Amino acid sequence: MELNISFNEEKARVSIEELGAFIASLQKENGEIPWSTGGKTDPWDHIESAMGLSICGCYDRAVLAYKWLRDTQLADGSWWSAIQNGNVIDSTKDTNLSTYVAVGVFHHYLITRDRDFLEYMWPTVSRGIQYALDLQAPEGEIFWARNKDGVIDKMALLTGNSSIYMSIKCALAIADIVGKECPQWRKAYKLLGLAIKNKPNLFNMIKSRFSMDWYYPVLCGAVSGGDAKKRIDRLWEKFVVPEWGVRCVSDRPWVTMAESSELVLALAAIGDIPRAKLIFSWIADKRYEDGSFWMGVTFPDSVIWPEEKTGWTAAAVLLAWDALNEITPAARLFNHEFWAKKKNSK
Repeated sequence: MELNISFNEEKARVSIEELGAFIASLQKENGEIPWSTGGKTDPWDHIESAMGLSICGCYDRAVLAYKWLRDTQLADGSWWSAIQNGNVIDSTKDTNLSTYVAVGVFHHYLITRDRDFLEYMWPTVSRGIQYALDLQAPEGEIFWARNKDGVIDKMALLTGNSSIYMSIKCALAIADIVGKECPQWRKAYKLLGLAIKNKPNLFNMIKSRFSMDWYYPVLCGAVSGGDAKKRIDRLWEKFVVPEWGVRCVSDRPWVTMAESSELVLALAAIGDIPRAKLIFSWIADKRYEDGSFWMGVTFPDSVIWPEEKTGWTAAAVLLAWDALNEITPAARLFNHEFWAKKKNSK
């Protein structure tokens, strides 16, 4: 694949101070971080925003966000999928949403090296991981969710399972630090990785139109090495729009800053820094005057849609910016080489 890889370094700069202030402005006194002012809150995007706060050095606010998760976790280890103004608006209990706390907690630890924080959050992380693993099928895939009555929805989502794979990896790293033995988790993690890499037929909710199903198996590390590069190259032209970013859905003229940032993370994870920088340069100026980023924009007419200003979009940009510039010790959180070294050092 031949690409004209050039970018303007000045154009590609972002202000971590502005983004940190924006995310902090959304946070409630109890630590909860809604999508936007007056918007809903879901656990995954709340955690993403907390990770953004950690990158910006807002450590007290990040810890408060994790304390909110600890305080609101349900007895079975899950959280409601969405609340708004204290009311449950989606009572689904999603396995992906239950596990992502491990990624956020390990990310915060990599930056602060606060072992007491790991000890404090371990029960929350452990219950969240176990909730998901209780819904793992014999061949490795993890079912999507239970409803409020406890009935399992036996859909398996590739993007969701990839995110869970990353979460279990982080949870096992935390377990090593706090001295916990988790042999069943390790078996489940290996089985899930094999399913993601080799058994696409297990993921019965087909979302091949969505770019996340393309890059998430690479982002999480289940697909690595030459296979990862081949996967990225194969669908590059389907999802990447030069000068604009990454489509959310392949058949719609709409790119989003979050998907674009996550592709930057995936590219950086496999060492493809030139293309990662190129993608980032296309989105770095797609923001409002207060520094917050657009959620998405249509092309070629350049209509910002939706106009909602979300903290998790800002956080995704921060994670990508950190991966490219190594602002914090957590910059290599998704890096495949980082995890290979950790495995080899045991």
